[in-house]
Amino acid sequence: MIDYLQRYFDALPIAPEKKKIINLPNTITMARISFIPVLFLLLVSPGQTLSLTIALLFIAVSFTDMLDGYVARRYNIVTTMGKFLDPIADKLVINTAMILMIPIGRIPAWVVAIIIIRDFAVDGIRNIASSGGHIIQASWLGKQKTLCQVFAVSALMIHYPFLGADAHVVGTTILFLALILSIYSGLDYLVKFYRHIVTESDSGR
Repeated sequence: MIDYLQRYFDALPIAPEKKKIINLPNTITMARISFIPVLFLLLVSPGQTLSLTIALLFIAVSFTDMLDGYVARRYNIVTTMGKFLDPIADKLVINTAMILMIPIGRIPAWVVAIIIIRDFAVDGIRNIASSGGHIIQASWLGKQKTLCQVFAVSALMIHYPFLGADAHVVGTTILFLALILSIYSGLDYLVKFYRHIVTESDSGR
């Protein structure tokens, strides 16, 4: 299936320079972003069937994050646009889902606020470091935090008892684990950033 789609994109009459934007990985990423309007169905406080449907769609969309990365590496289609869009798509989908579950009482607003503030702070730290010629790579802790968020949001979307488990309790438990990882990984980025500043000041003496 992936090979067929890639051959389709290769056959499109697109100028080489435009293929840095219009390609299979970026299309998968944009499809992930286009799922966001579906999340607004959460505001109708959906029942058990609709909650499960939205959750399953969210899980499927979340796994396309791995798919576009796999396609980009396999076919050597790593572009500046892709590097820009991919992390933004993840944050848009997950953060929108969390925000929309606040009014219907499925997620604490203060937890969402801390996680989103942490994301903005980390992005700022990495951008400042990058402007100074230092690259702070995405940490293992940050990736685990994102994975926990996906599981937590999925369970909180389901909300109702599912397969013999209280989905809301399970989701809330994983959410607090994601919160701990958010704070810890945020501090880890801050320490790395401080070390870069110290290294710069020492080298400038």
